[in-house]
Amino acid sequence: MAHADLTRPDGTAEDWTIPQDWTAYTAEEHATWDRLFERQARMLPGRVTPEFMEGLDVLRLTKPGIPDFEELSERLMKATGWQVVAVPGLVPDDVFFEHLANRRFVAGSFIRTPGQLDYLQEPDVFHDVFGHVPLLAHPVFADYMQAYGIGGQRAAKLGAIERLSRLYWYTVEFGLVRSGNERKLYGAGIVSSYTESVFALDDPSPNRIGFDLKRLMRTKYRIDDFQQNYFVIDSFEDLLDQTLNTDFEPLYAALEDEPDIEIEAILPTDLVYTRGTQAYARAKAAE
Repeated sequence: MAHADLTRPDGTAEDWTIPQDWTAYTAEEHATWDRLFERQARMLPGRVTPEFMEGLDVLRLTKPGIPDFEELSERLMKATGWQVVAVPGLVPDDVFFEHLANRRFVAGSFIRTPGQLDYLQEPDVFHDVFGHVPLLAHPVFADYMQAYGIGGQRAAKLGAIERLSRLYWYTVEFGLVRSGNERKLYGAGIVSSYTESVFALDDPSPNRIGFDLKRLMRTKYRIDDFQQNYFVIDSFEDLLDQTLNTDFEPLYAALEDEPDIEIEAILPTDLVYTRGTQAYARAKAAE
């Protein structure tokens, strides 16, 4: 939801929040949410981390229609002290980090049209609420998100937002987690997408690599299609532990002298779960 250079639209508060105006949603918009929800809820069990499904139940997101942020925030506050606030769309980095650092998750209030069910470039209410919010009911992941917000505020002062944004991309948006001998989905960009929910786990094309903080922060990513790499964490507890116990300032300094890693590269030091064929990305590039 963050972007470096934006102008605050008229009608927004200084923190970029707006009223959700839940009563203004049309029957068609609620029906679009229900269609998206039903499709994902049918295919995710067994593929997504169990904590996500538990969050859907705890927050009563199974109730039909676009959630009312006020009601949702009441339940989320009881679970982990978080709340959901509406914003008009993408927000500046400093605004995004400030909200996360104070346990407020910013969510777009608009919903995609029926013709955009499978791909939407700007995050809408389905991506933000269905994709992100269930795991905010999990105490450890909720703490990680707050830690990321605080880390983002520090990164901004150090001129290192691009490095830190890769951590968000490859964990919060497109992360996989180990579950015994299997891997499960947890990133919001995957779990809110029917097609990528299949691609990320089943397709032979992408690399699936063990999580390594420094390696990840050197790795480029793509915003226009399926990912070519997925990084696999051991657990949410380990992800939080590494985030809290890493001194990022010297890490950023060390990375200044390191070249970026191309998206499809496999390094000799990587823990490789799947060495992808990259067939999908190469076929798209040849079109």
